[in-house]
Amino acid sequence: MKRILSIFLIPTLLLVGCGKGKNNGDNKKPETSDKGTITYTIKDYYPFKENIKIKYKGTGNEFAEKTVFTDYIRGNKVQLRVVNPGTTSVQVMEIKDGELRLITSKGEYYHRDSIIDIENKDYEVLLKEPLIKGTTWSLPNGSKRFISDTEKEVETPAGKFKALEVTTENADYTSHDYYVLNKGLVKSIYKAKDMEVITTLESIEENVPVTQTVKFYYSDYAEDKIYFTNKTLEFNTNEDVKSVFEKELKKNLDTNISKLIGDEVSINKIYLDSNTNTARIDLSSNFVKEINAGAGYEMALLKCISNTLGNYYNVDKAIITLDGKPYSSGHISMKENEPIKVDYENVKEYKK
Repeated sequence: MKRILSIFLIPTLLLVGCGKGKNNGDNKKPETSDKGTITYTIKDYYPFKENIKIKYKGTGNEFAEKTVFTDYIRGNKVQLRVVNPGTTSVQVMEIKDGELRLITSKGEYYHRDSIIDIENKDYEVLLKEPLIKGTTWSLPNGSKRFISDTEKEVETPAGKFKALEVTTENADYTSHDYYVLNKGLVKSIYKAKDMEVITTLESIEENVPVTQTVKFYYSDYAEDKIYFTNKTLEFNTNEDVKSVFEKELKKNLDTNISKLIGDEVSINKIYLDSNTNTARIDLSSNFVKEINAGAGYEMALLKCISNTLGNYYNVDKAIITLDGKPYSSGHISMKENEPIKVDYENVKEYKK
């Protein structure tokens, strides 16, 4: 099962269509050789697109079905979000030196932190130039991968295509991946003993943000109660957690339950510290001034912010700092890296 899961966590798609925003070479004209023949590059067969939702139909395994979004694009790198019935994963891919490289793949990745700058010398080459029949390369696990056809007829629920066929041969399995000009990977076939798993392009939607349901916690200090409410947040490509959360934290829950941070407060950083399994948020130091309240209400706000981050990142503690320094006010003083425990006890859902 682990082998099957690892196979289907690698990207089996790319961003298709004519979405708005950067296209990183999708409109670039192919080069023409001295003989007048067209020479295509990987960017012609694997264009990066923003705000695209791509749905894939799968047969033979629960992980073959998936929906893919683009979280971040930076230069020749893309960070993809792949959602299937088993897990949500993230992949970072790069086009460099005539190769399409899978830099990293992480499963159980439900939050939206960017890891697009990650480096990995043990990357996997998915596609390699020249894009001609016979181009061959080896994978880190010893598998042989090669371009086996350049005009393979491929049928998918989204249509029929002429595709570049890439074959991978391993002692335990064989796979075929089909790349279409200006569309990316439209079909994958994985064959092992007594098993065949197929993933095919089903539908494409443009200008679609990623949506996440997030619990936000608020303090009704007058009633000594903590409430939570579910909010549906939208993230466009290259829009990070910091900018979206900052807007939401500045909104009142109602006329009697105020916002979590003041209008003039900004979030410098917000992320999961995977080394300590701790959510971290760094606020501008004017957070304290804008609270303008007693120690009890101030602590209640800090707990609500910690609960919100803890729930989003699925951790049990959070660290709040001010302009990179340990949290300190006239009422509360935290030590370096001192966390606030996430606590959902006696928390109730807010209902109007």
